[in-house]
Amino acid sequence: MLIVVSILQAYLLISFGGGFLFEEKLSALFMKQKMMRTVIISLVPIMIASIYFFGWRSFTLLLVVTIFGVLTEYLFEKTRKKKVSEAVIVTCILYTLTLPPTTPYWIAVVGIIFGVFFGKAVFGGFGRNIYNPALVARAFVYISFPEPLTIAWSKVALGFPGGFGTYLTKGIDAMSQPTPMLLFRDTGEMVPNINLLIGNVAGSLGETSAILILLAGIYLVYKKVASWEIMAGSFIGFISLSTILYLTNNPSIPNPLYGVLAGGFLFGTIFMATDPISSPKTKEAKWVFGFLVGIITVIIRGYALFAGGMMFAILIANTFAPLMDEGVKAYKNYKKEQKAAKSQGVEI
Repeated sequence: MLIVVSILQAYLLISFGGGFLFEEKLSALFMKQKMMRTVIISLVPIMIASIYFFGWRSFTLLLVVTIFGVLTEYLFEKTRKKKVSEAVIVTCILYTLTLPPTTPYWIAVVGIIFGVFFGKAVFGGFGRNIYNPALVARAFVYISFPEPLTIAWSKVALGFPGGFGTYLTKGIDAMSQPTPMLLFRDTGEMVPNINLLIGNVAGSLGETSAILILLAGIYLVYKKVASWEIMAGSFIGFISLSTILYLTNNPSIPNPLYGVLAGGFLFGTIFMATDPISSPKTKEAKWVFGFLVGIITVIIRGYALFAGGMMFAILIANTFAPLMDEGVKAYKNYKKEQKAAKSQGVEI
């Protein structure tokens, strides 16, 4: 366990400029972003869990992705004589945690380069991107390389030392032992909820343990880093439509609790949908945004070809986020003008 902590500490120090030894040197390369460091801290338990469940390949995949993700942004920002944002580290971690354990390194690298450049750099860099770059990267590899992203899964390590004693856990037959969402979609069977809560199910690196994801969400809300309005809106939208369709005996919709715990809904809601750059800024729009994400996820899961749906739901909602903010501002301005006119005795 000491080795695990030491390696993770070294990764955190080198990656986002923390610690005493590297602070001065890395401050010349990275812009300090306290909010992003908080997000990284919330992700550390999930990263450790990914190693325990699937082996050390989880960590090496993360390192490789981080190197190329940072390098991509560095080359872009260098032309503008600006520093690399610590947000790119968050992007690399989130993207890696959405990948299956067996994802080939070269595919993961192609994805992060595409996501950082076309999901962020082309819009002008940090703070200007419309879409979540981690999801842009995930969507690109998901569509371009569907087989390794949807068929190749690994068994979950149990007991002690779990995945800490191996490079990669054994592969499984995706037809007989698929992920929880694929299992339900193909056979109608459901994995026990306790397995979904703990995380001992096949799936992407960081999306299996509902307990760790929920704890991270509570921490981010407590630190006022993630929007609880978006989270709540997403849960309300998802549970509302899921309940309606489930009660009408729709065979493609599982019970709402299973739908929340299985797949990437929790991970996407807490870490992706709440991205402060690609999500709305006004309070009212955040509720609408989250609600839209939840509803679209249910629709895609139930009626499209994709068993997940959360990734596409957030990207679709990202498209309308600026419009939502403008709509809220326009409505508030209208109400102010109406109130001012009534105070002067003028009818509108």
